[in-house]
Amino acid sequence: MHAANDRSEPAARLGCGLVRHVRQRPVRHEFRYPTWFLMLPMRRLREAPEPLLSRNGRGWMSFHDRDHGEGGPDALAWCERLLAEAGVDDADGEIWLHTYPRVFGFAFKPVSFWFAQRADGSLAAVLAEVNNTFGERHVYLLDGPTLGWGREVQARKVFHVSPFCRVEGRYRFRFLRVDGADGAPARSVARVDLDDAEGALLSTSVSGQLEPLDRPALRRMALRMPLLTFGIVARIHWQALRLWLQRVPFWRKPLPPALPVSR
Repeated sequence: MHAANDRSEPAARLGCGLVRHVRQRPVRHEFRYPTWFLMLPMRRLREAPEPLLSRNGRGWMSFHDRDHGEGGPDALAWCERLLAEAGVDDADGEIWLHTYPRVFGFAFKPVSFWFAQRADGSLAAVLAEVNNTFGERHVYLLDGPTLGWGREVQARKVFHVSPFCRVEGRYRFRFLRVDGADGAPARSVARVDLDDAEGALLSTSVSGQLEPLDRPALRRMALRMPLLTFGIVARIHWQALRLWLQRVPFWRKPLPPALPVSR
């Protein structure tokens, strides 16, 4: 990884790739969809806004700070305050946000990842910001000696996401970021697996090749997936219907966690 002050590195990026989901029990259920997402260097954008991003504005594609954290006007300030309160004092590099944009003003973000880096590009912490379809949000703060690019870090599941999974077990996170070499595109992978008392239950990932966020890239995405965020919600409900038809047990939604952040 490059340090945050390497100004030869592209600023905002667009990732184009796949969402993958595999359920092992009580029936095997698998799907994968094409997707695209934003990879935003939030500290750099604080200094030099990206004109194509349409931040907190209108447009076919935009990014709104209030879609993150506590819903305030400065999502980066929320992230930095959360890290400081948790005692993460070595995130002195870039903070990259992997997230879905708003499309035609609509956003649903199943999970966004805040990669808080040290000056040398290593990971000081990751915030996994999870939203469910009931309008609730929870943040898993991942840090400590086991955290690093390509290394597994775990967190206890405390937040309801799917009615076909109980709020129990442990998540296993793994994050990969590969800089392109010899002209090859850079690549990002975020993998989240869920284990319960019986073993591996879910394997999920979102991955994509990264390229500069420019007009040609946006035109391609507008042609390929013009209704990205609407499609995310439609596919969530379609897959839920398929599980229900297969008689997978259905669990009522419990109350959300008392605290908005778990570590």
